[in-house]
Amino acid sequence: MLSPHGRVVMISGASRGIGRAIAERLLASGFTVSAGVRQPGAFAIPGVDPARLLVHRYDAKDRAAAPAWVAATAERFGRIDGLVNAAGINTMTKVIDEDEGPLDEIWEVNVKGPLRVIRAALPHLEASGTGRVINVSSLSGKRVRNPNNGYAMTKFALVALTHSVRQLGWDKGVRATAVCPSFVSTDMSGPSPKIPRDQMTQPEDLAVLVETLLQLPNTAQIAELLVNCRLEDML
Repeated sequence: MLSPHGRVVMISGASRGIGRAIAERLLASGFTVSAGVRQPGAFAIPGVDPARLLVHRYDAKDRAAAPAWVAATAERFGRIDGLVNAAGINTMTKVIDEDEGPLDEIWEVNVKGPLRVIRAALPHLEASGTGRVINVSSLSGKRVRNPNNGYAMTKFALVALTHSVRQLGWDKGVRATAVCPSFVSTDMSGPSPKIPRDQMTQPEDLAVLVETLLQLPNTAQIAELLVNCRLEDML
């Protein structure tokens, strides 16, 4: 297992939900964290050594945000060892919808956002020799079970992006994983008639899995991690 001490991990969507849980877990475990959030002034994790935390503006819809965040992280810490793309939105878009504005927005955030951060961070991840990219996708990126086709399309694309990064960076020690949960107890899940919140996967449990993925050596990597809170066929 790789030691967390001295390793720098960038986390998008770190202000709440899955991203927040991952940031808190990694900081508690000894990682150094660069938190990408839309409102840096409103973000704080009490009791954290400020030498191990950078809070920087990141808006997935802003093309310039990704390279600026990566550059600031590299300048502050001198290295980047991991990237967790946890920022995302769940806008309802259906096949029959003629207004493509919501589809364009969800594609910008859920697919192009991670792509731009990966592109900017890749040279640093390669220089690490044990660079890690973890994309928080969804089981909606493995199968379609509701009419929200736009969300599923973006999550399928994020899984494909993950595999592309695995191939591109493998020889330089970069490993990529798509984490694909079902229902997670966050604001994005909203009220679900299918399953009570206390029976959903908890963000803190996903954070433990992400921490493990970041510490696995180059010789024991997981391409896709499917996580479910209920019984169903797993592809």
